[in-house]
Amino acid sequence: MIKKYGFGLFRDSMWARVLTVSVILFFVYLGDAILSDWVPSFMQVALGGSLFMGLVFSFSSVVGFVTDLIFPQLLRKFKARRLILLAIAANLIFSGILLWTTTWSWLVLFLLAMAVWGVYYELLWFGSAQFVSDNVPTESRSGVWGVLSVFKSLAYFIGPIVGSWLAISRGNMTTVVVAAAMVCVGYVVWVLTSKKEKMHEQEIEPVEKFDIGEEVGYWKVLFVHVWPVLLISLTMGLIDATYWTTGAVLSDIMARDGLLGGLFLPAYMLPPIFMGVILAKWGVYKGKKKIAEIFLLFAGVFLALLGMKESLWSMLLLSFLTGVALSIAWPMVDAVYSDILARMGTERKHMVGLSSSTTSLAYIIGPITAGFISSRVGERMTFVVMGVLTVIVAIVLLFVTPRKLRLPQTEMSEWKD
Repeated sequence: MIKKYGFGLFRDSMWARVLTVSVILFFVYLGDAILSDWVPSFMQVALGGSLFMGLVFSFSSVVGFVTDLIFPQLLRKFKARRLILLAIAANLIFSGILLWTTTWSWLVLFLLAMAVWGVYYELLWFGSAQFVSDNVPTESRSGVWGVLSVFKSLAYFIGPIVGSWLAISRGNMTTVVVAAAMVCVGYVVWVLTSKKEKMHEQEIEPVEKFDIGEEVGYWKVLFVHVWPVLLISLTMGLIDATYWTTGAVLSDIMARDGLLGGLFLPAYMLPPIFMGVILAKWGVYKGKKKIAEIFLLFAGVFLALLGMKESLWSMLLLSFLTGVALSIAWPMVDAVYSDILARMGTERKHMVGLSSSTTSLAYIIGPITAGFISSRVGERMTFVVMGVLTVIVAIVLLFVTPRKLRLPQTEMSEWKD
């Protein structure tokens, strides 16, 4: 538990592990954030339009969705630190392919880069979820996810600012190199901390085979019981995908009229930096689903209000408030997932795959849908449409979500270990 005023954090072995992983993830996320801001604009120019950019961008999530089906069986015995190392490796491969695209803007290279990017995201999510479930007690999970979100959001707040500046002043190649360098720093921290703490990793047992059809069957069983929280994740993922595709383009367009205009995307990423600390002190362990749905509703309202007046300050404020709402909703949902994983024992990775698939699905649908809408009504009104849809989903969920999500224990007892 975090002691009063937070000073006990460094004396608690659990929080020491959280801090270590948070620092590693910060540098990995920072490199990714620089590229996440740069890639949509670069691809939109290289591929000739927002719709084509959205189609290629979503390919990363198509690959991610496939890996969600494969990883639960393929990585069943992998522990958190090993998964994070694999994610770092995937990110560096992604950066290497992007370096080629700065010279040769070939479609096949963009698709290959997006495929590796999709694998990277899944590895990082599997590693993070595994870490929290293995190392954090139930009453601290919402707080830990809040702290992790502080480091993640700080990286994604700094990243777009650095990425925009590098792309404008130093060029595309330098942008990719700097992003890769940040990920390398994360790897160095991983190596240094691995020497001190192994976290009792088990031997990796070889997987004889994996069956995608079997995994789909597991998902069907779980979906019936956990669909409300999956729908929350999908909706938040669609908002996030819209921000990191259409929002990145809108932020760059607004930046042409002044430095403040380029803060539209960073304003969305700023709130979790301080909200995560508040959530950690809050220590929520009851009513997490309801809290997530209420703040999802607020996020939808704020997005819908973007259509009322095209004012720089109002757009920045509403983007910031959307970030505040989602920075509360995300850790609540992640904590619900961690609670479910802790109850599933050795079968937890099936749930990790299913939960991760909602983000993959959101990033398949989101960029294509946002690109299509923006080609018809413009970038700003795209967020209004997303806001209205979010309000509808949140209201429905508030009425139909059960108080407790019950797992199919009988069916799970028959699954293969």
